[in-house]
Amino acid sequence: MNEIKGHGLVLLGCGKMGSAMLDGWLAGGLQAEDVTVIDPYPSSFLQKSGVSINTEIPANPALVLIAVKPQMMADALPKLQALGNKDTVFVSVAAGISIRTYEEMLGENTPIIRAMPNTPAAISKGITAMVANSKASSAQINMAQKLLEAVGKVALLNDESQMDAVTALSGSGPAYVFHMIETLAQAGVSAGLPEGLSMELAKVTVAGSGELACQSLETPSQLRVNVTSPGGTTEAALKVLMDPENGFPALLPRAINAAKTRSEELSK
Repeated sequence: MNEIKGHGLVLLGCGKMGSAMLDGWLAGGLQAEDVTVIDPYPSSFLQKSGVSINTEIPANPALVLIAVKPQMMADALPKLQALGNKDTVFVSVAAGISIRTYEEMLGENTPIIRAMPNTPAAISKGITAMVANSKASSAQINMAQKLLEAVGKVALLNDESQMDAVTALSGSGPAYVFHMIETLAQAGVSAGLPEGLSMELAKVTVAGSGELACQSLETPSQLRVNVTSPGGTTEAALKVLMDPENGFPALLPRAINAAKTRSEELSK
């Protein structure tokens, strides 16, 4: 966080994602006095955080993080146009807005980084994919990466064209998992379990399995094999889930492609 100290960080928008990031930064050692937040409806968390709220923007902040909704961008971004074409790096976590769009709004020589976090960032378990334009220096990219790591892991993309697929997989992915928990719990109820118990079993099973997949040296495919005894109950269920026409191998690619296509449409 040393790159921020004395220069300042500006957070444009402080909803759920912005608040999660700010909380992680402050916990990681960023001083509240170095942060300016622009938000028309500051939350109680924000008001108690000690940061500057809706005050004068620093003349040359090290970084501006754009965390407003895409539909609010046209009203919010003009406040920061004076910082374009300078040393300030802009990091956007707004979905569907290309680097080119920011260059048109802020200036061709503005360092810009586009990032896509996901909602588990709210508990510091997210993953963020990021890509920079040619004006962003390696030091600025490193600074942005460290800030984004306050709420989880960071993956560096080779090209912005990968962002639509990232949006479809990890950006929208938590919703797929939440729906799986819903349907898994309901299936447990249908099989005879009480509703509360079934939901608890579903939540903890999905959470624990994900954590095991992240921590294990074995691949998810091998972990699946480890649980599957020949002729057993898991194998019986997997025959349904792995059906090439109606199971996960057919369903999930269709879902990801639908989300990717919609992301491409929104980016135009």
